Amino acid sequence: MRPAAAGVVLGVALAVGVPTAWAVTRPPAAAGAPVEQVLGAPGEQVLSAPGEPSAPAPAPATPGVTVRDAAPTAAPQVVAPARVAVPAHGLDVPVEPVGTRPDGQMAIPDDVDRAGWYRFGPVPGAPGSAVVAGHVDDVEQGLGAMAALRATEPGDEVVVTDAAGTLTTWRVVSRESLAKQALPLDALFRRDGPPRLTLVTCGGPFLPEVGGYRDNVVVVAEPAP
Repeated sequence: MRPAAAGVVLGVALAVGVPTAWAVTRPPAAAGAPVEQVLGAPGEQVLSAPGEPSAPAPAPATPGVTVRDAAPTAAPQVVAPARVAVPAHGLDVPVEPVGTRPDGQMAIPDDVDRAGWYRFGPVPGAPGSAVVAGHVDDVEQGLGAMAALRATEPGDEVVVTDAAGTLTTWRVVSRESLAKQALPLDALFRRDGPPRLTLVTCGGPFLPEVGGYRDNVVVVAEPAP
């Protein structure tokens, strides 16, 4: 079962670090389609990216008698992502499966050069939004690998390597800086709909009074054609 509180405090979980040089020159807050449009809410149809045909409407169901096999269903094998790279921006980060901390926050690796995949959600390529998140920086470790997310643009290639060594390629369709308190959590953690890869780190101004950044940078990619 996926802990319900994991996404609710995602923004707080990523609010660590100190201001570093990356925050001096910030890119535009958004590029591509809005995150909520790309991800949609659970149960909603996701709009196609501009220039792509819309998904056909499902055919009406035919009345009939439902027959179910009584034999137990084997659990599908899950191969976790092991690495995420955005070659155009020098991002190449190892990924480890993570869950939640005792306080309900998504558990992010302490090492700023590693990222965490939310293991209670989809794997990249399965229906829904596969979430990979990491710290942007740290007072002792300096700039983190995921800081490069702020420079991504629609059309950039993302390469995911899973634990079996299989590579899949993705195309960025959205980058948006969102206030942590306004994150569309149902969309970010949705478990249905078209496969999406959602990459998250901190962004926006650093707030000394809370010891973290105000926003999250959210990048959404879809399977490359």
